[in-house]
Amino acid sequence: MKTIEKINNLLGRILLVLSGAAVITLMLLATGNVVLRIFHVPYRGTYEIVSFLGAIGVAFALASTQRGRGHIVVDIISSHYPQPVKRLVDALSAGISALFFGIVAWQVFVWGTRVMAGGEVSETLKIVYHPFVFGVAVGFGVLCLTCLLDIPRAFRKDEEAAP
Repeated sequence: MKTIEKINNLLGRILLVLSGAAVITLMLLATGNVVLRIFHVPYRGTYEIVSFLGAIGVAFALASTQRGRGHIVVDIISSHYPQPVKRLVDALSAGISALFFGIVAWQVFVWGTRVMAGGEVSETLKIVYHPFVFGVAVGFGVLCLTCLLDIPRAFRKDEEAAP
């Protein structure tokens, strides 16, 4: 189990770095486009590239956000549960999330194979975009793995249960 956790942590860190690079590139491209619009020479296809980079930026940050508990949790009711019940609810929630995000990863991957097989390209720049679709599937796949690893983590006595 420790090996899988190490692999998941490594994948999460790599994806987070790539996510940051995508967001920085997105910001530079969008800012450059705005500046060049002043001179009436904006980049062609900026919207497409920004969209692709935004999808990668979000999808690649999902697992790290889950691992770091960086998401919003509303625990108005569950904060009053006894600790064993909290742990069970957290494990159940992680299991349901893993199932859901596993299905999402699978379906996005299926969509990517269809896009690739059909030879689809983006409208303005005519670039193949299935690598971005597969990237989003990878992001959701690593999120699924992170959620699966949260199940036993919820029951560990030495760790505080997920908020």
